Amino acid sequence: MRLVVVGGGSTYTPELVDGFARLRDALPVDELVLVDPAAERLEVVGGVARRILARQGHPAKVTTTTDLDAAADGADAVLLQLRVGGQAARQQDETWPLECGCVGQETTGAGGLAKALRTVPVVLDIAERVRRAAPDAWIVDFTNPVGIVTRALLDAGHRAVGLCNVAIGLQRKFAALLGAAAADVHLEHVGLNHLTWELGVRLGGPDGPDVLPALLAEHGDAVADDLRLPRGLLDRLGVVPSYYLRYFYAHDQVVDELRAGPSRAAAVADMERRLLRMYADPALDEKPALLAERGGAFYSEAAVDLVASLLGGRGGAVQVVNARNAGTLPFLPDDAVVEVQAAVDGTGVRPLPVRPLDPLYAGLVAHVAAYEELALDAALRGGRERVFRALLAHPLVGQYGYADTLTDRLVAHNREHLAWA
Repeated sequence: MRLVVVGGGSTYTPELVDGFARLRDALPVDELVLVDPAAERLEVVGGVARRILARQGHPAKVTTTTDLDAAADGADAVLLQLRVGGQAARQQDETWPLECGCVGQETTGAGGLAKALRTVPVVLDIAERVRRAAPDAWIVDFTNPVGIVTRALLDAGHRAVGLCNVAIGLQRKFAALLGAAAADVHLEHVGLNHLTWELGVRLGGPDGPDVLPALLAEHGDAVADDLRLPRGLLDRLGVVPSYYLRYFYAHDQVVDELRAGPSRAAAVADMERRLLRMYADPALDEKPALLAERGGAFYSEAAVDLVASLLGGRGGAVQVVNARNAGTLPFLPDDAVVEVQAAVDGTGVRPLPVRPLDPLYAGLVAHVAAYEELALDAALRGGRERVFRALLAHPLVGQYGYADTLTDRLVAHNREHLAWA
């Protein structure tokens, strides 16, 4: 089995490699190909990847290359984890929206739109090259904003599915609180990427008893602390929102906090420098503890499960993915991309039925889904007016004055990545 990781020079990669090593029975990888244009960084990450596999007795070969076409030749699956513009672009995404009193974040709001505009054309070019080299390969997108990028891939006819680690992170958190095995915890996870709610938590299987009310009653403080939302709000909602809902439910408070402290981008950039120094140490043959602070917890387990099911080695599984709506949420177009539980096997992904979504959540989902459609249009066709329309549609922007100003700033900060600008 030949797996390709585009963005293989990422500091995330050792997390992924560790998962491949530990879960080798589920996903028997013969060759892992790491692709990245940053050759020096790629060699550092490739070196620690080889040592991690060797330490755990995994026989897979690790290849590093800057040549995507050669890497994709004969691939069974291609994982996308790239960041166009690097941490410098993320720093901008988190900064200039704050100047207008809007959330500065890399996956939602104005910063998220900037990332989509930079990312979609690059990902589509990569996917076309993969299709030429390996037409049967699956493309698994972990690159944010996952919902928009996945829809771009699907609209272009690629064998693609989107993956996020929010659901698996909550599953593991709930399992620990409940004293249960993670495999026995099944989430009723519904919404869009980075805009989801856990409507139920079932033990033992999708049809098992819903223990969410008991979970909130006994462990609501711990859950609320993780989400940085008031316990009282969770009690009133009776569901568990993803931590990204804090940008919507506590927007002004978040803006004040972001203005007062250093950006997450600055913290991550410093962390990456430290991680790369660690990776360069020829004695390091396991993922360092610092990597847990980088984000992407349990990404490797989710990726292994998904790829194993797509390639037919697991006989099918149920997993939270980003896939076509296809009637799952009846108030959205069929071609929208939603994040829900789906049956996954070698033929693809099929979202499972979900209970009707309360208008409190359905309204926000419909609003953001409309924004995502406009954002994708702007990413594909460009133009200031399309960027303005997407920003005006976003619930974290909404006012025409903000949308106009943010459009100008987005274009100014991203001109080198926008062919039409």
